[in-house]
Amino acid sequence: MNNYAPRIVQYQGSKRKLAPQILSYMPKSFKRLIEPFSGMAAISIAVALEQRTKQFIINDINKPLIIMLEEAIEYPDRLLHDYLILWKEQFTYKNHVQHFYDVREKFNKGFKTPANMLYLIARCVKGSVRYGKNGNLNQSPDKRRHGTQPNTLQKNIYNISYLLKGKTKFYSYDYKRIFEIAEYGDVVYMDPPYQGVTNVRDNRYVSGVEFDEFSEALKTLNKNKIDYLISYDGICGSKKYGKSLPKDLECQKVFLNAGISTQSTLLGKSDITYESLYISKYLIKEHKISTIIQQRPLIGSG
Repeated sequence: MNNYAPRIVQYQGSKRKLAPQILSYMPKSFKRLIEPFSGMAAISIAVALEQRTKQFIINDINKPLIIMLEEAIEYPDRLLHDYLILWKEQFTYKNHVQHFYDVREKFNKGFKTPANMLYLIARCVKGSVRYGKNGNLNQSPDKRRHGTQPNTLQKNIYNISYLLKGKTKFYSYDYKRIFEIAEYGDVVYMDPPYQGVTNVRDNRYVSGVEFDEFSEALKTLNKNKIDYLISYDGICGSKKYGKSLPKDLECQKVFLNAGISTQSTLLGKSDITYESLYISKYLIKEHKISTIIQQRPLIGSG
């Protein structure tokens, strides 16, 4: 049985499966949820499903992604209509894979429509959107599939639209500008690009987040006593990914069990991935959030 919140389509890096663990460290009710690095807004969807707030800010520096999310939530009929046209169009090709490349080329030339963005995500390998150094989307299609079926997509999008329509503001700003919008009583959930994944050939993100700059910006949230949570680094087996945020931020760091990693399985291993979650000091203090977690390997505790 699937107990997860609905999703539009598969999206690599989504916190949908970890959402129940993440929400366990949030207040039961609060003023507004802000996601400065929203991706496909998995946490906003999960929070809306549990009715913890009725106000949301969804932001991502990837503007076509935000435009697509706004279309899905505020104008689902229009997006579904346009997606259906694209989805059917691939079957008019002798080679359906070529259709993906044609849509990708149009997208990279400026036709960044919500339907094109959605189709490319739904059709690419593992829902893993990647960008080259020139900022163009460069991921390949999954040659075994034709993308998410329109009927499946319709059900997912209508469910998500029902949860968030009329309650959400959409932005494509730098995260520091979103920090300036945050107010006392909000909860800010952050899932910035992980360290080590943004300065490589196939970027998972439109732009990276510099460690020291991000750490310094968080001090503004502390100064204004704004509650926040951050997914930022982790461990898998004996390997640690990224360095911990500075201790002077006074966050509590816990580890969430993300299950056995796909890469580990491919190598015939069974290493569990633990993703870190940083909880702001005021969130713990004012809402009496418990940070007791299950045992984990004694590595990378810094």
